Amino acid sequence: MKFIKRFKFILTFWKFIPFLKDFFLTKQVPLSKKVLGVSLLLVYIFFPFDLIPDFLSVLGVLDDLVIATFILDRMIKIAPDSLKEKHGLVTR
Repeated sequence: MKFIKRFKFILTFWKFIPFLKDFFLTKQVPLSKKVLGVSLLLVYIFFPFDLIPDFLSVLGVLDDLVIATFILDRMIKIAPDSLKEKHGLVTR
């Protein structure tokens, strides 16, 4: 079930761009949470943790998507409920 939720998350990534913009621009999110979100993204960009090497084509890219999805999922969890509701990201 969790795999299906992550796959759906990957397919609907486009809707997270406005969320990320609001996440970093709103005053509802404390600075510490914004720094945490940026830190997670930067750590992954500069030190990509490859569970499966990228030279294995599709499987290598898939692990990158899973880790990026995990980071975005954490950012959504630490966001205030009002921001989640605004972007339709309320978890049930």
